[in-house]
Amino acid sequence: MSNELLTMRHISKSFPGVVALNNVDFTLRSGEIHALMGENGAGKSTLIKVLTGVEELEEGEIRVSWLDHPLINHSPQEAQLNGISTVYQEVNLCPNLSVAENIFIGREPKKRGMIDWKAMNDNSRKILRSLNLSQVDVTKSLEHYSIAIQQMVAIARAIDIESKILIFDEPTSSLEEQETEKLFQIMNQLKEKGVGIIFITHFLEQVYEVSDRITVLRNGELVGESLTKDLPRVQLVAKMLGKEFNDLAAIKKETKEKVNHTKGVPLIDARNLGHRGTIKPFSLQIYPGEVVGLAGLLGSGRSELARTIYGADKPDSGELFVNTKKVKINAPIDAMKERMGYLPEDRKEEGVISDLSVKENIFIALQARKGMLKPLSNKEQTQLAEKYIKLLNIKVANIDSPIKQLSGGNQQKVILARWLSTQPDFLILDEPTRGIDVGTKTEIQKLVLNLAEEGMAIMFISSEIDEMIRTVSRMIVLRDREKVGELSEEEMTQDHIMAAIAGGERDEEDA
Repeated sequence: MSNELLTMRHISKSFPGVVALNNVDFTLRSGEIHALMGENGAGKSTLIKVLTGVEELEEGEIRVSWLDHPLINHSPQEAQLNGISTVYQEVNLCPNLSVAENIFIGREPKKRGMIDWKAMNDNSRKILRSLNLSQVDVTKSLEHYSIAIQQMVAIARAIDIESKILIFDEPTSSLEEQETEKLFQIMNQLKEKGVGIIFITHFLEQVYEVSDRITVLRNGELVGESLTKDLPRVQLVAKMLGKEFNDLAAIKKETKEKVNHTKGVPLIDARNLGHRGTIKPFSLQIYPGEVVGLAGLLGSGRSELARTIYGADKPDSGELFVNTKKVKINAPIDAMKERMGYLPEDRKEEGVISDLSVKENIFIALQARKGMLKPLSNKEQTQLAEKYIKLLNIKVANIDSPIKQLSGGNQQKVILARWLSTQPDFLILDEPTRGIDVGTKTEIQKLVLNLAEEGMAIMFISSEIDEMIRTVSRMIVLRDREKVGELSEEEMTQDHIMAAIAGGERDEEDA
């Protein structure tokens, strides 16, 4: 077809013990937003890395409409020179440089051999104005601005180098609703100008809101390509999972079998616990067999409340009782000794130890709790790793593979395995399903309910209200770094939750 911008044919790529891509085809057309979908480990990231030169092309052929020969990029920089740019979830710009410097890095306008700062700043303002970002001071360092603005700067750079193909890799994971809408407006503007956009996301709603076409990969192979309007959500999920679902509600129904916990004695009893500057003093009781959710907008104090209980932020007010015993949690190691576990929100910075193997990442927490003077034998380490790899269905070539070779969803499962191996009584899960595929999300939700059924107390934090409704048995609502209410399972409807988060409760009380 004449409007085909990019054709990738018979693309194959292998890593030690893993076939990442097997004979995959992909086509991108001019002026379309093309969603690339699949579970973690399906091959989406590898396909993009082969296209942009991060990984070497082993088999197959890549062609773009503006070149009369096959394209092979050896680096992202070469890909940019060839008209292909990527905007990542984690912005890969230089936060210490100014906005203008980031837009023109490596292409700074010169005057008499020196950088022409006036021209660079003026041109940057012009580009940002075209994106309705006149409020951004281009002379300020990038670190002054939100992730949303930083992503817009990355887009501005791509526009200025006249990229014909733009790849958006999970661009909305850290954005709020208004910021996401703004991004979609810009994507549609670029689409109207004939730019081809590859959109990688795990949010089904966003796929159907903004994309024209969908390609689905599974286990490194092409499942199919469809116009978005011709592919119902149920069929998309079925293609991604390799399973048949009559309705998305089937997933919800399957995971909605709630736990019949009895109150009894609270496992966790926080009394006016707080940490100055991050979370106001709060009181909270959590019982064995409960899944307690924390709901609130970004910045409401959800993670901060969890960190204070766990000692990641040392509490400076109040008291904490574990199984009726007053305890002092000054650091995470104290919490671990009280049989607590904590899966942090930032998997990359606070969870995964990228230079260690899968096995080492799994047993490290248990070893820390036992102490370095009581080392686990190699046999114990291996048995532990194999047990939880099987339990959580972690896809890995072998237990000694570096964890950095795993997909994001499988890395998340390894960190979950780390804490399950310590057999905690209380487990904090902060955004455990963020950035992972539908199938893995459902697996984790089911696991959470099974653990609660076995008597574990769980704190569950998620930005997805639907996920909270089908997973938690009680919901704590936070606003402005303060606990402002609780909702029982019967009260947990979309309307009630939104009203509580927005401040409806407080308005009624003030009235």
